[in-house]
Amino acid sequence: MAKTQALPHTLPNPHALSPEELATALAGNLEKGLSAQEIEARLKQWGENQVDKQQQESLLVVLLHQFTGPITFLLLAAMGLSFLFQEWLDGSAILLVILLNGFIGFFMEYNARQSMEALREMAMVPAKVLRGGRLEEISSEHIVPGDVLFLEAGDMISADARLFHTMQLEVNESALTGESLPIPKKIEVLPDSQPLAERVNMVFKGSFVTKGNGHALVTGTGMNTELGQIANLVQSAQQSATPLEKKLESFSHKLIKITIFLCVLVFGAGLLQHRPWMESLTTAIALAVAAIPEGLTIVATLALAQGMLRMARHQVIVKKLSAVETLGSTNVICTDKTGTLTKNEIEVNRIVVAGAEAQIRPNPLKGEIIFLSDPQHLQEKESYKQLLLCAVLCNTARYEIINQQEKEVGDPVETGLLKFALAAGLHLEQVKTQYPKLAEESFNSETKVMGTLHRNGDQAVIYAKGALEELLQRCTHQLTNGQPQALTPQDREEWQKKEEQIANEGLKVLAFAYKDTQETKNILLEELVFLGIAGLLDPPREDVKQALAECASAGIDVKMITGDHPATARNIAEQVGITKGQQALVIHGSNMPAYDQLSEQQKKEWLESAVFARVSPRQKLDLVTLLQANQMVVGMTGDGVNDAPALKKADIGIAMGIRGTQVAQEVADMILQDDSFPSIVLAIKQGRIIFDNIRKFVIFLLSCNLSELFLVTMVSLLAFDFQLVPIQILFINLITDVLPALALGVSPGNPTVMKHKPRHLEEPILKNAHWISLVVYAAVISACVIGAVSFGHWVVYDQSDWDLNYSNNILFFTLILCQLWHVFNMGSTKVAFYRNEVFTNKYVWLALLLCVGILALVLLVPTLAKALRLSSFDKEMAAVILGFSLLSFFLNLALRKLKIIY
Repeated sequence: MAKTQALPHTLPNPHALSPEELATALAGNLEKGLSAQEIEARLKQWGENQVDKQQQESLLVVLLHQFTGPITFLLLAAMGLSFLFQEWLDGSAILLVILLNGFIGFFMEYNARQSMEALREMAMVPAKVLRGGRLEEISSEHIVPGDVLFLEAGDMISADARLFHTMQLEVNESALTGESLPIPKKIEVLPDSQPLAERVNMVFKGSFVTKGNGHALVTGTGMNTELGQIANLVQSAQQSATPLEKKLESFSHKLIKITIFLCVLVFGAGLLQHRPWMESLTTAIALAVAAIPEGLTIVATLALAQGMLRMARHQVIVKKLSAVETLGSTNVICTDKTGTLTKNEIEVNRIVVAGAEAQIRPNPLKGEIIFLSDPQHLQEKESYKQLLLCAVLCNTARYEIINQQEKEVGDPVETGLLKFALAAGLHLEQVKTQYPKLAEESFNSETKVMGTLHRNGDQAVIYAKGALEELLQRCTHQLTNGQPQALTPQDREEWQKKEEQIANEGLKVLAFAYKDTQETKNILLEELVFLGIAGLLDPPREDVKQALAECASAGIDVKMITGDHPATARNIAEQVGITKGQQALVIHGSNMPAYDQLSEQQKKEWLESAVFARVSPRQKLDLVTLLQANQMVVGMTGDGVNDAPALKKADIGIAMGIRGTQVAQEVADMILQDDSFPSIVLAIKQGRIIFDNIRKFVIFLLSCNLSELFLVTMVSLLAFDFQLVPIQILFINLITDVLPALALGVSPGNPTVMKHKPRHLEEPILKNAHWISLVVYAAVISACVIGAVSFGHWVVYDQSDWDLNYSNNILFFTLILCQLWHVFNMGSTKVAFYRNEVFTNKYVWLALLLCVGILALVLLVPTLAKALRLSSFDKEMAAVILGFSLLSFFLNLALRKLKIIY
């Protein structure tokens, strides 16, 4: 262990040492990896494997930032003038408002920060390591020097490591070296002076595997990696604002201009009416505070973060705030089939070899195969025995049963084959030991075939599996009655018919072949002996049909894109409701030319078709390009390395969390932890809800604030004897702007949100109809408040008993209650009032309860009443206030029901 302690400073260039020398220096084990005790000690010594995050501002700095806005400076100026002219009560009240506003802003920003940190924790990247001789999947942050990594195509490399075993391994290191082409990797020792870009026996943190697989010994983690050293030299860029934040910022600027104009008007009117200039100035400043919703951006960020956490609880990790806004505008979803529309619980359901066929159900836990049809001597066939060996050896997955608990790592199709072989009586590790792997030709979307070379005594054997049409082209013989016999055109036709028949039943078809060979280094997947085919069952998810129906009602088009056989794709599409009838158009990848070669007719077919089969990643990218060219907002699912371009090109890239590669997850905007299509629909629904909630509280805040502007301006211009004093304006702003707006921001959502078409991505938060509506809302509130004062003055009270303080009381309390009841006007009118999303929102009721409680406290505590310039309060006044405040609510509700306003 003493040697490992000096690793970051004294270990020679690892590329210049042999793997064995490095293992000795790191006290590691190339065959078994590290033990649990060693891991714990090394984590304490070097810390977690992560590049230092951007230094966050301290909480003290965040708190101080709450007091640096232009509105706060205006308040501070008003406070200073109040103290200067010995208006101690006003000055103290303004100071209290400044402090309360600051602490509320701090709390919301802190809450948003905590929410985003929780999301970051959920999005940790996994890594496969050898621990105690077993392959395990762990969080990449727990990798330590001396660990043995297992890398395969699609993996993001999580640490710097020295390769000691490779199978056609190629790595994209463009993020580190700028080299755009993948680098073929080797294991030979290199000179000390070898440049970084030419260290082909090393892999580096931040790069990713594009082909093959391999094992590597970790030599550096965290800041002791090449990527970490670069991070030390680069200053973190300022995070750019999201489109939503920019829209909110634009709002604020418009509102500030309107407010300044009205404040100058109020100040001027006060001077013309010979009111004290200090009172007029303070009123104008307080009005500015009342008019501008300072916490708008913070509340919006908090609403986004809380909505993203809500998605995370439903297995959807959204990585970018800006993606939430795009989610609500998505009108096309291009989805994979396997594991997304289907359960991804792959099991072998059909086995066909020459002369025998059977429908089966493997039970690996009991070590038996249940035959659902006559086995026709299947188990006695040599081709069946060879097919079982092929299923185990031409396979990179791992499957084992520990204490009756299944543990699997790798592709679900490959783990399904291992379950089949184990159920058939094969000992998986024993077979792999008997036939050690010498070389591997990895499966890729172009060849659609995988091959492995194994030692078989003094000779070698090649096993291959893949798509039938591709594998048959590489076969010259088939194994019949224990002997290879020439594969005739009629045989080929029979196998293709059998594949079509099985695929039409919704099964995925996989073909198998082998070849004895003298070659022990290279795999030549030619002149193979065909063994047979397996039909693998992956039934549709039960909840997919309902999710697709919801997409249809929401105006969202769904296209299924799969590498599977067209018949399999059509069958599943019909089962889940994407298409109706066997005559639905299915576009085959072989009939999909490059985008720049598409005819107008082909473009039309692509746009109209809902099912695409045997599609390559390049064709996925072309389809996204075509859809976007037709003004569509595209959500695209993907799981492989080659899917990364399409995921990045799509408006919303959706990576799979279970079977998705790290590269796909890295470039995607969101990750489905359960790989489920209904989770995509849920994310779109939540995206719509979040945007609707933001729109609701923006309308609520602006209409309430505008009502204060209208009211104070109207009273000033008409030279009434009553007026809201500055401290009252500040108090009203504090009561009505914060709690109800926050409650609207976390609303569960309009129940009809998925009943209308997606909004345009460029649609502003408030359209013209919304602006008109909030002006009407504000006018109704203002009119009812003035009405309350007039009614109290001329009807309720005898003129001899009337006190100007009564006017102020009625003005103050009626305005507050009008604004509090106004929150219920933000609910949907498409459902019964008592069932809409605002009325049933417990946070709204809690906010109102707290606000009413604060008002009661003001009335019951004489010191507070005096500070707010409030006088006596009686039943008649309470009746006037309650009546006119409810009148404003019902008037606005009636205007909404009549669809005169939004």
